[in-house]
Amino acid sequence: MLQTPSQTVGPYFAYGLTPEQYIYDFKSLVGNEMVNPIDYEEAITVTGKVFDGQGVVIPDAMIELWQNDGQNQLFGRFGTGTDAQNRFVFYTIKPASVNGQAPYITAIIFMRGQQVHSYTRIYFSDEAELNSKDEVLNSVPDDRRHTLIAHKKGSTYEFNIYMQGDNETVFFDI
Repeated sequence: MLQTPSQTVGPYFAYGLTPEQYIYDFKSLVGNEMVNPIDYEEAITVTGKVFDGQGVVIPDAMIELWQNDGQNQLFGRFGTGTDAQNRFVFYTIKPASVNGQAPYITAIIFMRGQQVHSYTRIYFSDEAELNSKDEVLNSVPDDRRHTLIAHKKGSTYEFNIYMQGDNETVFFDI
C-alpha cells in the first residue's frame, strides 16, 4: 500500500465553509457580518489581504475572526477568494477593553500548505494608551508589534497578514 500525502488545512472544506469563494450556488452558514452595519452606528469594517513569503496575495485563504469583550461574543468567517481583490472583509464592532487589556480580535488563518491553522491578534491603532499597557502585546518584541496593529482609515481598519518574510505577522501558540 502506498503512502498518501499529508492533508493540509485548506482548501479541503470549501464546500461547507466558504462556498461563495468557489462559486457554489449557496451561502455559507457563517459569513463576514459579525454585526449588521445598519443596526450598529459604531460598526467598523476590518479588511486586509493575506500574503505569502514572496509578497504575493493568497487568493484562497479562509479567515475566521472571534471576539469576546464580556458583553459581545462575535464570530465571522470569510474566504479571500470571495472578494474581487482577494481581501477579507468583516463587519463588526470594536471590542471593549477587558480588565485593562487593549481591545483585540482573534484572527485564525486557514490555508493550503499549512498542517495547522495560525492564530494572531488584531489590535487597533487608535488605542495607543491601552496598547502600551497590554501584557500580551508587550510580550512581543518591539520591532514586531506593528504586525499586530490594524490601521484606522475612517471607520475601516486595515490589517494585512504576512505568513512569512520580512513583515511576517506574529502568530501565537494557543
